[in-house]
Amino acid sequence: MKIVAAQEMRQIDGFTSERFHVPSLTLMENAGSAVAEFIVSTYPNATTIGVICGKGNNGGDGLVAARQLAASGRKVRVLMLAPGSEFQGDARLNLEKLPVKPLAAASGADLETHESGEVFESDVLIDAILGSGFRPPVAGHYAEAIRRINSVRAPVVAVDIPSGADADVRGTQTGTVARANAIVTFTAPRPAHVFGDLTCGPIVIAPIGSPDEAIQSSLQLNLITPADVAPLFAPRPRDANKGQFGHVLVVGGSVGKTGAAAMAGFSALRAGAGLVTIATARSALPTVAGFYPELMTEPLGETEAGTIAASAIEEFRRAAEKKTVLAIGPGISRHPQTASFVHTIVGNSELPIVLDADGLNAFEGESEKLDGQGRTLVVTPHPGEMSRLNRLSTREIQRNRVEVARSFAAEHHLIVVLKGDRTIVASPDGEAWINTTGNPGMATGGTGDILTGMVAGILAQNPGREFASVLGAVHLHGLAGDVARERLGERAMVATDLVQTLSEAIRRLQEQAREKSVKIAGVGPGQI
Repeated sequence: MKIVAAQEMRQIDGFTSERFHVPSLTLMENAGSAVAEFIVSTYPNATTIGVICGKGNNGGDGLVAARQLAASGRKVRVLMLAPGSEFQGDARLNLEKLPVKPLAAASGADLETHESGEVFESDVLIDAILGSGFRPPVAGHYAEAIRRINSVRAPVVAVDIPSGADADVRGTQTGTVARANAIVTFTAPRPAHVFGDLTCGPIVIAPIGSPDEAIQSSLQLNLITPADVAPLFAPRPRDANKGQFGHVLVVGGSVGKTGAAAMAGFSALRAGAGLVTIATARSALPTVAGFYPELMTEPLGETEAGTIAASAIEEFRRAAEKKTVLAIGPGISRHPQTASFVHTIVGNSELPIVLDADGLNAFEGESEKLDGQGRTLVVTPHPGEMSRLNRLSTREIQRNRVEVARSFAAEHHLIVVLKGDRTIVASPDGEAWINTTGNPGMATGGTGDILTGMVAGILAQNPGREFASVLGAVHLHGLAGDVARERLGERAMVATDLVQTLSEAIRRLQEQAREKSVKIAGVGPGQI
């Protein structure tokens, strides 16, 4: 799903009406109906709904929602922040259809009346004052209305975007901005919906009639949605056999770090790979083999420290025969000989490679040796590992995550998975995809190894769909973490809990892909 700028969203609406003959009044009707449907399903016990409307199209969406909610039996109170004579076009037509008598507040003094106060005392408030076409700052009695919204305890549902927010800002909003417990926006998200601090509640992206051909963007930013990746997890044929789903070779592990390789291997199996073998240092092999009976193992020559030796190349080559994907790095260590081994296999293998952890650290100061030209190379750094690769501070990376990921992907002709809140998947062509699943409970040792295995396992099953496989693994990994949080809470989660919740995450992903709206989690203050 494309992420679009505010100006592009206006163009999309216009293009939808002009080229595809969907009346703007229909778009407004669909938008307001989506807001009403969300409120009915989310707040079934709310009997009074307060709707605060500006005079533009955002207010018109709010008037449609008010009409629909009144038809559902709710008591609706509407407060207009301009006289009815100032409402124009589609907003004016919907004002004329309103089944309740609205109040008009044309000044700060009007907001202090008893009637206006009743609107703000409703069970749920709808913020339909200003949409994503507005450019801050907000002033006058519009700002006062926003302050009134922020002073009450009722949950607030924002239409399109919280009033006063800048839709194109990718971080903290400034100035007077309405709080929101949830947001219902339309057609496609704007940058602030994905990267902003607008809400901790859900952000619903509802289709209102614009066909895919009308949704164009210059940002080269996309949101990973269930519909984008669900085809990767389609039902298997009845006559399926393990040979059809790939054979992953995990290269990693060392004395004292055997669990990382085992977790990556088992995650590849759980993600659906037909077979998984772990190639590891000879003395680490018995421990690795003892974790999961489904994993096969191959011994590699080792250093005195119990890590894979540089001289193990021939053993590795034999182990890599007839394999589908390589996953390199979990628990492999930073021993100089092992780093040399990693350089050799990454530089010469033609198999798809997923490179993580100390496999990435092996290229500290030598990232020019990472080149995915003509093959599939996926790197999955966290900000610290990315800092070692490109000599930027972690603060610089976190401040410019999208640009850093894009630049590295383009320069090295590979796929970058820059992990963290809003994990970014960047392709060499400049496109970046943003993942919104996952939670702080995943900030625990081993979750990166789980992701490495999942990426490799899904890649192994989907030759020819490499980039989609990476997107699917990243989205599913976060969704598994969200299921684990529901069951265990954030503090009690450990990495292998994600392996246990993968089947439920796949079920939910397929279910969500069938829904007409997309729902993502917010990142700012406010909670339903």
